[in-house]
Amino acid sequence: QVQLVESGGRLVQAGDSLRLSCAASGLTVSNYSVGWFRQAPGKEREFVAAISWGAGNTYFPDSVKGRFAVSRDNAKNTVYLQMSSLKPEDTAVYFCAADTFGGGSYNLNDYDYWGQGTQVTVSS
Repeated sequence: QVQLVESGGRLVQAGDSLRLSCAASGLTVSNYSVGWFRQAPGKEREFVAAISWGAGNTYFPDSVKGRFAVSRDNAKNTVYLQMSSLKPEDTAVYFCAADTFGGGSYNLNDYDYWGQGTQVTVSS
């Protein structure tokens, strides 16, 4: 049984940094592309980062490029989302997801497994 469990979300101030974790069980993260998405109230879920299987190439949309980083610890079977220079508009529930066949897709429909999400709130 595959499980993805996000953690690390909390209330922070604008300009702060925060690291989210996505701990996997039932799959090996180095064999999957893992993406991070976020969803703010009343908005669609949007792509924020991905790390590809194998080589670990990373992908980001322009909205977070230069502020967010994604990494993987194979020994811990965990993927991290490091966020810096946080803004109030980064407030959302953050989800990680695993894609069996892709290479770092921005399309949420390409992902097969999802975590339950972790809340990040950035105050101004």
